[in-house]
Amino acid sequence: MRDSQKTAVHHRAVSAEDGETRLDRWFKRHFPEIPFGRLQKMLRKGEIRVDGGRAKADMRLSPGQKVRIPPYEEQKRAENVPVEKKTPISPEMRALLDSCRLYQDADVLVLNKPAGLAVQGGTNMTQHLDMLVAALVAEEAEKPRLAHRLDKETSGVLVFGLNAAATAHLTEAFRGKTTQKLYWALAVGVPKGRAQEGLVDLPLAKRPGWGGEKMEVDYERGKDAQSRWQCLAQAEGLAGEDLSWLALSPLTGRTHQLRVHCASLGLPILGDGKYGGAAAYLKDRRLARQLHLHARSLTFPHPKGGRLTVTATLPAHMETAFDLFQFQIPQAEPVSWA
Repeated sequence: MRDSQKTAVHHRAVSAEDGETRLDRWFKRHFPEIPFGRLQKMLRKGEIRVDGGRAKADMRLSPGQKVRIPPYEEQKRAENVPVEKKTPISPEMRALLDSCRLYQDADVLVLNKPAGLAVQGGTNMTQHLDMLVAALVAEEAEKPRLAHRLDKETSGVLVFGLNAAATAHLTEAFRGKTTQKLYWALAVGVPKGRAQEGLVDLPLAKRPGWGGEKMEVDYERGKDAQSRWQCLAQAEGLAGEDLSWLALSPLTGRTHQLRVHCASLGLPILGDGKYGGAAAYLKDRRLARQLHLHARSLTFPHPKGGRLTVTATLPAHMETAFDLFQFQIPQAEPVSWA
């Protein structure tokens, strides 16, 4: 996308994952190299538009809307403002990112995102994948662009586009729900009754007020959210506490959707104090107080044709829990085509 940014106006569709995001925060996620002052000036002059209309910084975006991106790098040169280059990273971080690489070709980069590493920047955020991942491509190459997102605490499959056409294709695939997502979670408790699988259909909305981003079930303000779940195994902990291994498939892409839906089932994800409170922890001190939620596999249409499935191994803290509860992990090919 870099060449088009330098020479011409272009447009980007808002993905499902970016729904409800403020316009200024959307720019910070996808174009962190644009200074806030420059963004405000472009908005005042009407250079940035949403679906052809003028927009303000606090405008909430909806999936499918088209955002007009002016040739900002060219403008910065005209004003003698230095164009930001790729951020240098430490050898240790580069080695970590290399070890996370699951698949790469000319169009697509897929990582096994480490738990605890943010995908995009935010308040007091000094390191995030959207910035660091540029180190994995050649200096003259376009900056990789996120096709979707994962929570900071969630590990697993994360996809980037390596050029403008590929990114647009991948973004549309996620927005159009032509991808298949499989998550694994360890949840405290066991399903009620004899149910071993089901569908959660509960609308979600951001909780008003301060205190950080948090979602809640809201039948008046909420947007549709559906998640399929299946209990793959159950076990009992040292203190007689039950634990369930769940397979989860989000049919929509709301913020924290799986975490809220699991809590609504009375099965808070292990380590998810945000939505499960004290009930999200077991007494066994061998278990990490981290979120036990992992994007296990993702199937998506490749920009050049065919469907690609990529599978990510568990992070260390979840491997420990699986060993403790003697859950048997099935063998899976890291990458397969269909």
